Amino acid sequence: MTKKLNAVLLGLFLFLSPLMLRADEGMWLPLLLKQLNEKDMQAIGFNLTAEDLYSINKSSMKDAVVRFGGGCTGEMVSSTGLLLTNHHCGYGSIQSHSSVENDYLTDGFWAMNRTEELPTPGLTVTFIVRIEDVTTQVLSGIDGNMDEQQREAAVLANAKKVRDAAVEGTHFDAVVKDFFYGNNYYMFITETFKDVRLVGAPPSSIGKFGGDTDNWMWPRHTGDFSVFRIYADKNNQPADYSEDNIPYVPKYHFPISLKGVSENDFALIYGFPGRTQQYLPASSVDYVQNVANPAKIKMRETSLAIMDSEMKKSDEVRIKYASRYASISNYYKKWIGENTGLVRLDAIEKKKAFEKEFKARANTKKPEYVNLIAQMDKLNAEVEKYAFAREYFIELVYYGPQVINYAAEYRNVVANFEKLEEEGKLEETVEKLKTATRAHFRNYHQPLDKKLFASLLEMYFEKVDTMFYPEVYELIKGKYKGDFEAYTEYVFGKSQLGTQEQAEALLSDFSASTVKKLQKDPAFQLMQSLFDVYLEKIYYTYGGINAQMEGLMKTYVKARMELFPDKKYWPDANSTLRVGYGKVTGSAPRDGMMYRHYSTIEGIIQKHNPEHNPQEEFYVHQKLIDLYEKKNYGDYAQNGELWVCFTASNHTTGGNSGSPVINGDGQLIGINFDRSWESTMSDIYYDASRCRNIIVDIRYVLFVIDKFAGASHLVEEMTLVKE
Repeated sequence: MTKKLNAVLLGLFLFLSPLMLRADEGMWLPLLLKQLNEKDMQAIGFNLTAEDLYSINKSSMKDAVVRFGGGCTGEMVSSTGLLLTNHHCGYGSIQSHSSVENDYLTDGFWAMNRTEELPTPGLTVTFIVRIEDVTTQVLSGIDGNMDEQQREAAVLANAKKVRDAAVEGTHFDAVVKDFFYGNNYYMFITETFKDVRLVGAPPSSIGKFGGDTDNWMWPRHTGDFSVFRIYADKNNQPADYSEDNIPYVPKYHFPISLKGVSENDFALIYGFPGRTQQYLPASSVDYVQNVANPAKIKMRETSLAIMDSEMKKSDEVRIKYASRYASISNYYKKWIGENTGLVRLDAIEKKKAFEKEFKARANTKKPEYVNLIAQMDKLNAEVEKYAFAREYFIELVYYGPQVINYAAEYRNVVANFEKLEEEGKLEETVEKLKTATRAHFRNYHQPLDKKLFASLLEMYFEKVDTMFYPEVYELIKGKYKGDFEAYTEYVFGKSQLGTQEQAEALLSDFSASTVKKLQKDPAFQLMQSLFDVYLEKIYYTYGGINAQMEGLMKTYVKARMELFPDKKYWPDANSTLRVGYGKVTGSAPRDGMMYRHYSTIEGIIQKHNPEHNPQEEFYVHQKLIDLYEKKNYGDYAQNGELWVCFTASNHTTGGNSGSPVINGDGQLIGINFDRSWESTMSDIYYDASRCRNIIVDIRYVLFVIDKFAGASHLVEEMTLVKE
């Protein structure tokens, strides 16, 4: 059965002629490029082969693409471990090395030799060793009589066996991921390096130029890059940080083109896109567009206003909250653009029109699929209030006041104190709490957190259904008469989790009496009350309905392939290695608007606000102005212009930040860092006429490293192609 399904899916892929495949849409598995995409890529300007992109028999471009940190991409650009990614991907690492005295966020950082490169504990990069189709093994023993829970348990057990066998006796790791909602499974063998050092970062006036105003917008003039180096042991294998480690020698690194690009040139992106939902039914898109996104936008809007006000009062607070603010702001603005795009495209009505045709075809060809849409719509109606409560719980606990998230660190030790003590794990657990405490308070400002606490908690109770109110609401409503400001003063005035001194004193002699103190602590009580209602009334019900929905989606995607064999199909992004390809091109996303495909340093000067200080969005460093006025662009100009960014039609999403963008000869031409605002709906509904990814031109990256920073030794490490 499984082999038949795989044959059907591959057959459907191969059935599609190159003329039917739109080059701009899709995130393709490198393993399948030769069968599915090679001729199509070559037809629009790719001068190499699929084997050059992905090979397990020789070094290939996949060996130069890394998963950077928790959710970005990076690329190798030298034989001595040099790595490029986005400035915003390295932002947390840059922040971790910054202080008021050494403000690398504002001023930038450049290691002028390897002894100055900064170790960054906790930062990892991961390479893909190989990819394997393991569908047959994972679905072994699974039949149609199993319910979703039984099926999931069997899949997990089979996947574990496959993973364990694949990496036994090696230092590699492995992960098995499902594709097409569980119709296929692929295993990714990985190698992770832990000694990654900061080499260079431009000042935020370059790396973050335009700030939140320009985020998700075009034209962009942001030098969104940072430089790191991977270190390995003397055998070129992963190792914890050591002074004895040496620069890693990658199997492959990208040559860098100085030739420049022209409109309609081939462009390919290679990276780890996070999540797309192309196959959602109309009822699911309706929930995202009209319920979830507006609610989350409003909550984050409140958070950002409070944070911005406090950050402007103090450089210390600004540095502490820079990374958190950027993270919260990023998806806030993305959701606004996503909703705008979905409305403009009339995506819900287009989905409904497709579903009408789906039902008509099913009625005549596959009657077993006729009721699929109705079943999914019914489940969406059932799950909505649980999904909404879950969204708001996540926003409050993980993106709201930090005291709640910090209090959650203590859940395990309070719930399992006696067990941990009996098993001899208490001391280890407390030490981890001490580490978490230092990390938490390193970037914490209580006055700011109190304002977030009062505002967001009130918003939470205004929006969620009363059936999901935690027990603590009775205290707020009764003793404090619904006054969230008064309740906030009570929590922060009585809690022992509000300052580092109090928390460290609590952890200094951890015992059963400490557990009792925590159980009476108002911050812990609020957190526990929120988690209790989440677990009792939201988590399992939502999970159960969602599991049913996943099962229907699995059938729905398979049904679409059978009923619409003339369409193109690619698996939704799931943080695995993918290739997207298209062309360098501008766009006309709105009536009367025509965007050129590139921006230049001229635009930086035009946006420059001389009244801005170095922390503000449109400040331009005097040295960059001097280089512009002298037209001192070195080898990095094109027809006398210094390009900063350009756009292409590659299909991207979160996780593609930092991805290499290459030309038809496999040479690096830029680093992907964003999408245009009109493109943000592409996670759900792609439109080739509007969707554009935004790329920092690799020549601008080199110009900043060489001419602005004076770190030409880094450029000398790279392989430059001038002709």
